[in-house]
Amino acid sequence: MLPPRIRRLKLDHEQLVKRLAGWPLIRIAGTAGMPPEIYRFQYFLRGLYVAADGNILERNEHLLEVNLSLGYPRRAPQCRMLTPVFHPNFDDSSVCIGDFWAASESLDDLIIRIGRMIAYQEYNTKSPLNGLAAKWAAQNTHLLPVDPRPVAPPLEGSASAAAAAVAAPGPAPRVGTPVPAPEATTPLPPPQPVEPRPAAAPDSEDPWTQKIVIS
Repeated sequence: MLPPRIRRLKLDHEQLVKRLAGWPLIRIAGTAGMPPEIYRFQYFLRGLYVAADGNILERNEHLLEVNLSLGYPRRAPQCRMLTPVFHPNFDDSSVCIGDFWAASESLDDLIIRIGRMIAYQEYNTKSPLNGLAAKWAAQNTHLLPVDPRPVAPPLEGSASAAAAAVAAPGPAPRVGTPVPAPEATTPLPPPQPVEPRPAAAPDSEDPWTQKIVIS
């Protein structure tokens, strides 16, 4: 009989492959181990990052690395972004997935939850990893979420729901200079186009051109 941890890793992989199959907003970009203990996930969602000149810009592709350590599932997965994200609950080395982790939480649910965070559908400004992003989010709630599309795949067999989710209206992207993904990542297709929605900010002010100062 397989050890409990190996059974859990095998179950996680089966659930991820089944749930994300054919879903264009989240894709497994790479794995290591058999069954996998390290994953890379590609998100085709609009999120924010800070450019070199201090402007807050939109970014349409994001790469997440998830490490299932020897203590998993008793210990939470170690999650870090490999592409820049400006968000209250992300920093350069980790993703805050909550104050508590339960071994009963499935890995596929966690991956979808992180996608919602990237899109600013979920964020916590009370105990942030990035205080500057928390302050910005609190002051610009009228701009959020950055991407309103459903992040979770629809129920199995609902092809029309999947098409509607991907094509749902969203804000017109303002993408800065693309940041290349790590060399180990398999190139993936660009995100699906979406129809623009009216900007929430007044015509006299473009909030995405506001510079921030990082001391």
